[in-house]
Amino acid sequence: MNTLSKASPQSPPGTSADVTGKDAGRVAFAAFVGTALEWYDYFLFGTAAAIVFNRLYFTTLNPTAATMAAFATFGVGFVARPIGALLFGWLGDRIGRRPALLITVVMIGCATGLIGVLPGYSSIGVAAPLLLVTLRLLQGIAVGGEWGGAVTLAVEHAPPGKRGRYAALPQVGSPVGTLLSSGAFSLVLLLPSASFDAWGWRLPFLFAFPLLLIAVYIRRKVEESPLFDELLKQDERAKIPALEVFRSAWGRLLVAMASAMLGVGGFYLLTTFAISYGSETLGVSRTLMVNATLLAAAVEIVVILVVGRLAERLGPGRVTLWGGVLSAVIAFPVFWLIDTKNPWAIVFAVMAGIAVLSVAYAVSGALLTELFPARLRYSGVALAYNLAGALTGFLPFAATALLKVSDGASWPAALLLVVLALLTALGGLLGERMRVSDNVTSG
Repeated sequence: MNTLSKASPQSPPGTSADVTGKDAGRVAFAAFVGTALEWYDYFLFGTAAAIVFNRLYFTTLNPTAATMAAFATFGVGFVARPIGALLFGWLGDRIGRRPALLITVVMIGCATGLIGVLPGYSSIGVAAPLLLVTLRLLQGIAVGGEWGGAVTLAVEHAPPGKRGRYAALPQVGSPVGTLLSSGAFSLVLLLPSASFDAWGWRLPFLFAFPLLLIAVYIRRKVEESPLFDELLKQDERAKIPALEVFRSAWGRLLVAMASAMLGVGGFYLLTTFAISYGSETLGVSRTLMVNATLLAAAVEIVVILVVGRLAERLGPGRVTLWGGVLSAVIAFPVFWLIDTKNPWAIVFAVMAGIAVLSVAYAVSGALLTELFPARLRYSGVALAYNLAGALTGFLPFAATALLKVSDGASWPAALLLVVLALLTALGGLLGERMRVSDNVTSG
C-alpha cells in the first residue's frame, strides 16, 4: 500500500468531487463559525494575560514577574494543544470528523465562560491562579483538536481545484476571533479602571456562552466528510493514527510544523507581546495597542481570502515560501516603528506586520491537509499545527524575559520573528514538493 502518493488532479469516488459548491460552502462556513468562536475564546486569554491577569491573579509578584507569570499561564495552553491533537486526532480519524468538532467547540466555550466567573487572588488566594491554569489547559486541549478538524472537514468537502478558497475560510476564524475579542476588550476598557478590574473584564469571557449555543446549532447540521465515509466503507482507518504519523510520516510532520510556525508564533509576537511591550515598556496607551490589533485583524481577513484563491494557482507551498521571506524582511522595521511611540506608526506597523505574516497563515490549511493522506489527516494536521504552537506559544514570555537583556529594546522580539519566518519559508519550499493525493486506497 502506497501511503504517501503524489497529488493527482483526479478524485476517486466518495471524495470531495461528489460534493457541490453549495454544500462545500455550507460546510466551510460551519467550520469558520466554530473556529471563530474557538479563536475568540483563545485570544481573549492572550489579551487578558497582557492587561488583567498579571494584576488580579499574580498580585504578590513585582510588575515584570507578574507579566511573565501571566504569559507563562498563556503558554500553558500551547503545551496542552498537542494533547488535544492526540485525543481528537484519534477521534477524528477513527470515529469521525464531525463528532470531534462538536466536542471541541463545547469544551472551549465552557472553559472560557467559566474564566468569566473565576474569583481573583484577593478572594480565594493561590487557588485563583491554579484554577486559571486549569481552565487554560482545557482551552488548549480543545483548540488542539479544533483547527485540524475544521480545515480537514472543509478541504474534504471542497470541489477539486478549489481547496485553497475553502481551506481559507476556517483561517478567517482567526482574525474574526481577534476582532471579537479585541473589540470586546476595547469596549470594556472604556469603563472606569475600578469597574474594569472589578467586573468589566469578565464580560467578554461570559459572552462565550451565547456564542457557544450559536456554534453548536450550526455545526450539528454539518454532514460527515465524504472521504471519511469512504474510509469507513473500505475499512482503511489507522488503528492508532498519531503513532502511524510519527512512524511513517515524521518527515512530513516536521515540514508541516515548520510551515505553521510563523502563523502561530509570529501572530502572538505582534499581538500579545506587542500589547504588553507597548503598554508596559513604552508607556503607550493599552487602548491604542488593542485597537491596533483590531484594525490589523480586519486587514487580515482580506489578505486571507485573496491569498487563499492565489494558492489554487501557485500552490500553497510556494505562497508559504514567499510569505515567510517577506515576513523576515519586515520584522525589524515593524518593531522600529512601534518604538517610535507614534500612534499612527504603531497602528501601521501592527497592521502591516500581521498582513504580511498572514500570507503564509492563509494557506496553512491547504498545505497541511495535502501533506497527509486521508486516513492520517486529522491527526497529522492537528499534531503539526499544535506542536508548532507548543514550540512558539511561549514566545511572548521569552520576548518579555529578553527585554531585561536588551535594556527594554525590541530587537530580540524582531530577531525571534525573523527566525520563525525563515523556518516557515523552508517549510513551504519543502512542502510544495511533498503534497499527496486523496485516493483513499493510497492512504
